[in-house]
Parts: sequence; structure tokens; C-alpha cells
Amino acid sequence: MRDSNFTFQTTNLDQGSQELTEEYIRQRAYQIFEQRGRQDGHDVEDWLQAESEIVGKKPAPVEESKKKQARALIASAA
Repeated sequence: MRDSNFTFQTTNLDQGSQELTEEYIRQRAYQIFEQRGRQDGHDVEDWLQAESEIVGKKPAPVEESKKKQARALIASAA
């Protein structure tokens, strides 16, 4: 389910900077967190879902190294 207030243009993301792309992902992941009722413990899944929506990556099974990388990105974006 998508929030109608959230908009982005995928065509511009390929041309934009990595920081801008990560900002879009961070904002979308936070919206997913809010839609779930602010339940803790799903930060990596929220990030990966947002990433798949923003850059079109299909979510893959989450390996421990990917979880660490996603947590590092989330911490740096905060």
C-alpha cells in the first residue's frame, strides 16, 4: 500500500546522486514504519522494501552482511 503523499520520479534517480537516492529511501522506509504502527524491529525490512520501490531492486533473502550494511546506511542517514 502506497501513501498518496509520497511521490518520486524513478527516471531522475538514475541521474541523481547517491545521497539523494538514499534520502528518498530513508523517507519511504520511515513511511513504511509509520504505516505498520511504529513497530520496532523491522528497520532492515523497511529499508529493503523502500529500496526496492525506489530503485526497482527486487528484495532478496536478507543475509547477515546485508543486514549490517542496511543498518549502517540507516544510522548514517539519521
